[in-house]
Amino acid sequence: MHDILEGHEGGAEHGNSPLVVPVSATLSILAVLVAAATLLGHRAHTEELLLQTRATDQWAYFQAKNIRLHETQSVVDMLGVLAPQDKEQAQAVREKYGKEVERYEKEKEEISEKANDFEKERDLTSKRADRFDAAEALLEIGLVICSLTLLTKRRFFWAAGVAVGIAGIVAACSGLLLH
Repeated sequence: MHDILEGHEGGAEHGNSPLVVPVSATLSILAVLVAAATLLGHRAHTEELLLQTRATDQWAYFQAKNIRLHETQSVVDMLGVLAPQDKEQAQAVREKYGKEVERYEKEKEEISEKANDFEKERDLTSKRADRFDAAEALLEIGLVICSLTLLTKRRFFWAAGVAVGIAGIVAACSGLLLH
């Protein structure tokens, strides 16, 4: 057992370096933060796609109502120009379809507003996803730069990796704070 523990001390080249433990801890923290940023980014992209689908569905519904509106308007117009045998019944039918036209116009407005709301929410989620993607990239770059410290034994790489990692944390926080 003693031989196994000695083998894990980092070897002669790393065992004497005071940077091994703090840099290793920094690498571990950055790796966890990369995983978190990746997860947040994937979830944001999934939400973005769902919102796009909802907006598309609303616009399709809008178009269906628009088609019905035009068909109903055609009926109203035809009843206005044709000479019916029963004028009272024709007028009643024309009024009925006229109310349908009004209803479709109102529904179209509501559907349009809902579709626009989904698009606004999608755009915000897209911005949030972009921030998480940037955070992931910066944290990964910080992780790689920090790892150079173990190869070169130079503190500069550790400091530079931490600085890039902090920029990644800021990017992730900005994504969380976007509303």
